[in-house]
Amino acid sequence: MKTFKNRIKAHLLTGLLVVVPIGLTIYILTFVVSYMDRFIKFLPPKYHPDTYLPFHIPGLGLLVTLFVILLIGVLTRNIIGKKLIASGERIFEKIPLVRNIYLPIKQMFEAIFLQKSDSFKRVVLLEYPRKGIYTIGMVTGVTQGEIQAKTEKKMINIFVPTTPNPTSGFYIAVPEEDLFELKMTVQEAFKLIVSGGTIVPPYKK
Repeated sequence: MKTFKNRIKAHLLTGLLVVVPIGLTIYILTFVVSYMDRFIKFLPPKYHPDTYLPFHIPGLGLLVTLFVILLIGVLTRNIIGKKLIASGERIFEKIPLVRNIYLPIKQMFEAIFLQKSDSFKRVVLLEYPRKGIYTIGMVTGVTQGEIQAKTEKKMINIFVPTTPNPTSGFYIAVPEEDLFELKMTVQEAFKLIVSGGTIVPPYKK
């Protein structure tokens, strides 16, 4: 009888491991698609796709949003688009609250995805929040100014992402000798962090 109960429990757990990830994935995709569908409702009727279609197509909002993002990217890469973006950024820089939000986010995304600087190109392992416990961090540069002047050792600026949202995190300055250089890429490190350690990048000694 006990063996039968254990088998039932094992089968239930196996079923949950299959159903829950699939269910959450479908739920998230459904949420994103429905959200994007609501987004295109703000378009004027003459520009709304449903005006010219005999029926509503689920997910059309997502396609329209991706197309708009692609179009903005194309326009931004030409001379006129760059001038418009530069003008817009100059306006943002003059608004106190907006510049404190917009500019750090923009600089972080440029560093991560466009590789415009040496930031976010190296992944390191460090002991944090106490000795014997390790976490992953991204090198953002060499510490300078007053922070370096107040310390005896060479310090390195580290951004420590959080799980499951790696775009949030915190900054710490760590002595270079206390860092362990990792071979994994930044993208692999982000996958590891987002998954909570379940997606481990391959490693060859």
